[in-house]
Amino acid sequence: MTDLSLIRLVDDDPALRTALSQALRIAGFTVEAFDGAEAALAGLDDSYPGVVLSDVRMPGTDGLELHRRLHAMDPELPVILLTGHGDVAMAVAAIRAGAWDFLTKPVGTDALVAALRRALLARGLVLENRYLRHLPRAVAEPGVLLGTSAAITQLREAAQRLGEASADVLITGPSGAGKKAMARAIHAAGPRRGRAFVHVACDSLDEARFDLEFLGAEAGHAGTPRHARTIGRFEQAHRGILLLHNVDLLPLSLQARIAHVIEARSFYALGATVARPLDLQILAITRADLAAAMAEGRFRADLYYRLSGVSLSMPPLAERRDDIPALFRHFLIAACGRLGVSVPALTPAVQARLSAHNWPGNARELEQFAAAQALGLPALPAGLMDAAADMNLPALVAQYEAGILRAVLQATAGNATLAMTRLGLARKTFYDKLNRHGIRPDQFRADSSETGS
Repeated sequence: MTDLSLIRLVDDDPALRTALSQALRIAGFTVEAFDGAEAALAGLDDSYPGVVLSDVRMPGTDGLELHRRLHAMDPELPVILLTGHGDVAMAVAAIRAGAWDFLTKPVGTDALVAALRRALLARGLVLENRYLRHLPRAVAEPGVLLGTSAAITQLREAAQRLGEASADVLITGPSGAGKKAMARAIHAAGPRRGRAFVHVACDSLDEARFDLEFLGAEAGHAGTPRHARTIGRFEQAHRGILLLHNVDLLPLSLQARIAHVIEARSFYALGATVARPLDLQILAITRADLAAAMAEGRFRADLYYRLSGVSLSMPPLAERRDDIPALFRHFLIAACGRLGVSVPALTPAVQARLSAHNWPGNARELEQFAAAQALGLPALPAGLMDAAADMNLPALVAQYEAGILRAVLQATAGNATLAMTRLGLARKTFYDKLNRHGIRPDQFRADSSETGS
């Protein structure tokens, strides 16, 4: 991991700017000091190997506007705001808009140094991940299939051809093998890449609401707004891609409806008198044997043959073991980046598990294992499976949830506001979970005077 120490300090108060610069240099940071936002923006781009520390209240371009402009340039550039007590509400709004952290003045040196080190750690992870994304056959972006095995190389080539041709595709394979990643790769490869990618979970469709949710309705139709028509999923996916996830679990009645739309490439919205044309690429994914389901009467032949003109099979991870190291490193770096923790060293035990385990849960199991390593938890899911003899499922889930809460609070030094933002939890939900597990944010604060809850 890259070792970063660069701080771009922005404060219009000369005395405070000088004092902060000296304190940070003594702490081992390299400081670039500026008296205003415009000067600090000069020469910055998304490759900046450091973080920004800025006062909020400054003449001209203030710290909030500076953050907005930096966020537009690079949403992953950490910006820490220094605020007065009256600015806390504004700073919280900035956190929600993507700012890394805020500290109230006067700020203790220990708290400031700790916050900057966490931000630099995260910045290093971002830059390292970006570097890895540009390595041959290791691009970690949506729509890219990671790996170097012959099987995944052939699938990447197939995704390119099928995306360019806008062909309908049936993607099969075991759970967690990467069927959704394949669908994303097809979307990214063709002329529809800039169009909608509409994901439909076939196992959770409500038959009673199918017409309204999929076909949409003209304005004023029963149950719809008087002055606005309802746009259904078919229209949302027009000129883009419709992904039918777990297509084998479609109710038979809806199979017939969808088969008709696919054949006609048009549909009538509720209350409409004219059919709307439909330009779609249909991608369907399943882990079931649709031919067997068709033979047993559980899947309609007309829909099967319309979907299966082109079929791709995603092999299990056990059949492409050459891909495991690249996938694990990608998952590990992604998990550490989300949590703001350093990438742990691989132990012989972890390396042995990567080499010897068959990964029946495929890439999803490998991703969970990487997340457990990032959190410093026992290996998952195998660790949980080993414990299952002595613990029931609710206890196992509670143990895992408590571990995540502690890890994120540790990474944020007990800053509850920042922790709940990173976890994507509402305040009440966050504190309910803490109370349930007997966890207090102040247990993780190096400086008990630091605010943030």
